[in-house]
Amino acid sequence: MDTTWAAVAGAVTFLWLGMVLAISFLEAPLKFRAPGVTIPIGLGIGRMVFRALNLAEAVLAAAVVVAVATGGPSAAVVTLTAVAVAVLAVQLAVVRPRLNRRSDAVLAGEDPAENRSGAHLHYVALEIVKVLALLALGCTVLAV
Repeated sequence: MDTTWAAVAGAVTFLWLGMVLAISFLEAPLKFRAPGVTIPIGLGIGRMVFRALNLAEAVLAAAVVVAVATGGPSAAVVTLTAVAVAVLAVQLAVVRPRLNRRSDAVLAGEDPAENRSGAHLHYVALEIVKVLALLALGCTVLAV
């Protein structure tokens, strides 16, 4: 892979990775432990934060795809890029709508302990896959 494009892809990939780690694995679980934060307030904040994160992720994913496609990538780089982008697409198109319906119900007064949803666990599992793919991608493109 061309070293300039590899550097760009690596930088953008690690920026994307850092944002996911900071929001999904730090901010999201901690906000519900803060004093005075109720489930409805936490859900409202979470929806806004994840909407912004997902928009930023879409822009960063597009930038990574352009950098990788332009740089003459190896098969491993193409595969890791495809995995990260596909996971993000599944999160946005399949899991996030289910999470939004669930949070709508809780915000409308439904008891969150009733009718638990597996969507959150699916989102977390996909986040872990995405983190691993981004870490591997960043290391692979910078190893050029």
